[in-house]
Amino acid sequence: MRQPQVVLEQLQHHASQADYLFHRLYRNLYNPDFFLLAYQNLYANQGAMTPGADGTTLDDMSQKRIESLIRTLKDRSYHPQPARRQYIPKKSGGLRPLGIPSANDKLVQEVVRMLLESMYEPTFSKFSHGFRPGRSCHTALAQVQHNFTGMKWFIEGDIKAYFDTIDHHTLVNILRRRIKDEEFLTLIWKFLKAGYLDQWQWHATYSGSPQGSGLSPLLANLYLHELDQFMAEYQATFNRGTQRIHNKDYGRLNSLHQQCRKHYAVRWDAMTREERDAARRDLRKIRAAVLRTPSKDPMDANYRRIQYVRYADDFLVGVIGSHADAEVVKADIGQFLAAQLKLTLSPEKTLITHARHKARFLGYDVMVSNDNATRRTRRGQVRVFSQRVRLEVPKDRWMGKLQALGVLKITGDAQGHEHWKPLQRDDLMGLEPREIVTWYNAQIRGMYNYYRLAHNASVLQKFYYVLEYSLYKTFAGKFRTTVAQAKNRFTHAGIFSVEYATKSGPRRVSLYGGGFPRIQTPLLGFVDILPERRNMPRPKELFFRMKATRCELCGASGIPVSVHQVRNLKSLTGQSEWERTMLKMRRKTLVVCEPCHAGIHAL
Repeated sequence: MRQPQVVLEQLQHHASQADYLFHRLYRNLYNPDFFLLAYQNLYANQGAMTPGADGTTLDDMSQKRIESLIRTLKDRSYHPQPARRQYIPKKSGGLRPLGIPSANDKLVQEVVRMLLESMYEPTFSKFSHGFRPGRSCHTALAQVQHNFTGMKWFIEGDIKAYFDTIDHHTLVNILRRRIKDEEFLTLIWKFLKAGYLDQWQWHATYSGSPQGSGLSPLLANLYLHELDQFMAEYQATFNRGTQRIHNKDYGRLNSLHQQCRKHYAVRWDAMTREERDAARRDLRKIRAAVLRTPSKDPMDANYRRIQYVRYADDFLVGVIGSHADAEVVKADIGQFLAAQLKLTLSPEKTLITHARHKARFLGYDVMVSNDNATRRTRRGQVRVFSQRVRLEVPKDRWMGKLQALGVLKITGDAQGHEHWKPLQRDDLMGLEPREIVTWYNAQIRGMYNYYRLAHNASVLQKFYYVLEYSLYKTFAGKFRTTVAQAKNRFTHAGIFSVEYATKSGPRRVSLYGGGFPRIQTPLLGFVDILPERRNMPRPKELFFRMKATRCELCGASGIPVSVHQVRNLKSLTGQSEWERTMLKMRRKTLVVCEPCHAGIHAL
């Protein structure tokens, strides 16, 4: 059989041909190397050791297990297990349901995902950023900053219960346009209809793509690719005018500036020093007025533009036009989603916001600056940076995070003033000092890494201050001392740090002190053409370790082997030989023969 990377590269190549139809995809599920590659992609994930409804995990993976799974795919007896439903808290409140597939289903889904991604990823829109290789929230926000200059209105789009309302028939019909392999489509249909177990009670799935499934993000993007295409076509028909008409006020001021320069130039030699200073002030005043006035008419009714960007089911539309134009755009999007995709815009979250005010997108506040102040660039040029997109950290986000972490208490007095009080974390006092510092660093870095694109990223200094004093109070509580004494005890060379022992000698972990400068992430080099080629996943170390059929514990070779896997190396004590071997290799996986594997589980 052909190597998986060869198959994936050929699928990607054919994807660039818009009229190409894909046949005989199901036979790739007979290739054991595809499943080894799938296991390689999955084993390092935290969910690899999370059991599904049947209680199995990816531990004890072997060629024998893969061959048994392939036999069920060949004789069509394979049926996906219902996903085990688990709930996690949402940032906006409430709970988000996740479906945990069984181990075998994870493997099959990963193989199907690799095949589908090779076929569809090259054709996805450049405006789509969610759950895609090389894309992220930051690339979506960078695109907003790059493309949304001068917008007058924002449409904050949110699809109501998107992942739960994907229509299965519509989704399969979209796939059927390019995939001419009914066996492959039937397998996807089985995954969609597998249902889920909630409190060990089976529930059918009539619509939706369960979050937690390896296929779900790709199928969700494929479904909303229809919206991306609609918006590209809509943009072509909505946009009007090649450029705005000239602003008469700008022309008048610019003409006045030129006339004054000529007037003073003729009389300059005869003018006194006081008259020259007054002339310079007049010219600077008029020049500043010119710079603050747009050269084109911002209210030109014959000039319209629209911009669009999407991350999963959240999208942002920018409109240059009237409020009525924005209302029409919102209504047209809603009508398309309802008629073509059987989806509904959330009325509470789909808002039309003036660009001078703040729209919320991916946790950032987005607005168009109306600051007409002049600034000098690095090259010495005086410019106005009005109408540029400004990204900001919302105050409610970092304040809410502090309260959710239990490190901030806010009280009010009779005058309505807020009083902030950093709190200690009692639950952290039982940890080692370096673990406490590491926890606080993780909160600080996590917030800053996400909001580093914000123009007001420096506001996170307040977030840092609360966590800093919460850390001091936690150390004071742990060592039964005052905050000042704890701070002085662990401050070295002006930096709060703790020492800990390692095999190579003592080391220190310090409280984050890198500041919060704004970092501009460059926009991806998108090219507005159909194919977007990328490297296919290739076999790595674990793939070849399993193919070698050599036990890494006893050294026996040429025998059936399986993979023993642990969640993390921290759980290993090194008391047994297999633990010492894993610690020495610094690997969460150990390829062992059947007798050795039985011995490991017998301990």
